[in-house]
Amino acid sequence: MSAQIAFYVLALGALVSALGVVLVRNPITSALNLVVSLCFVAGLYALLEAHFVAAVQVTVYAGAIMVLFTFVIMLLDLGTVPARTGPPEGIPKATIMGALGAAFVGLVIHAVRGDIRVPTTAGMAPERVAELGGNSRLVGELLFGPYLLPFEVAGVLLLVALVGTVVMAKRDSVAKSTASRRNS
Repeated sequence: MSAQIAFYVLALGALVSALGVVLVRNPITSALNLVVSLCFVAGLYALLEAHFVAAVQVTVYAGAIMVLFTFVIMLLDLGTVPARTGPPEGIPKATIMGALGAAFVGLVIHAVRGDIRVPTTAGMAPERVAELGGNSRLVGELLFGPYLLPFEVAGVLLLVALVGTVVMAKRDSVAKSTASRRNS
């Protein structure tokens, strides 16, 4: 029963933070919401006892890819939303995210203590995974076996997107400097 509650809390947290990615106007806040969403998804992987995939999710996506996104946002110089007058509007959002974060920490504590047991699926009980060499070996054999081409294509697409962003940012900065020279 507690695994089901953990799933619903993690799924709700991932959904709310994913909505924050789309609905927030500030690009840096949107990127931070994406980090939170990726951490909740890592919690879902941990519930499925795919601990290696959860660690890769946090390390690669919430860490390295988000640093790349932040550099892209800085290169594009999107600016910030103009300041508003009146009471701050972020207090309800911060309260919700704080509650979800506290729930996530509680779930991690329960998982570490061993209170959460997840039923195994698809014949891959933890004993069977250990027999086959562990999660990292299974993921490695799949990633560099039948899924090598999609893995390489995703890497090339990320590289093309990064180069395109740099070219767009460079073109925009050249246009701004040319316009400022004409005006002076």
